[in-house]
Amino acid sequence: MLERLREKRGDEGFTLIELLIVIVILAILATVVVFAVGNSTKNAAVSSCNADAKSVETAVEAYRAETGTFPASLAALTSSTVTQGSTVGPWLRSTPGTNNYTVSIDTSGNVFVNGTNYDTAASNPCQSASG
Repeated sequence: MLERLREKRGDEGFTLIELLIVIVILAILATVVVFAVGNSTKNAAVSSCNADAKSVETAVEAYRAETGTFPASLAALTSSTVTQGSTVGPWLRSTPGTNNYTVSIDTSGNVFVNGTNYDTAASNPCQSASG
């Protein structure tokens, strides 16, 4: 069958079937790329949220180790404190969070992402916060 197509075609160019096959292959490749890029963007947002929550947890523990108490608010982690005659802190450069999520703490040192406890939640609160 291919021999007949070659004989009919000659040297004039591609057949319609060959062009359609190339177009279908390109469409499949484009679909794969679009889904891969979409998933990596969501994964990056979730990773950013997790990193922010972990850095706040670390800062809360460092604050408690140096001052003996938990910070009253997230803002307390971004400022210096005088304790026992010496200045300590800041424990964070800036308060984390984006338009997709907010990170907060309570007076017991628990970290929350959009109001859900980061450590005790049934599922990772960053999964739903970054979607």
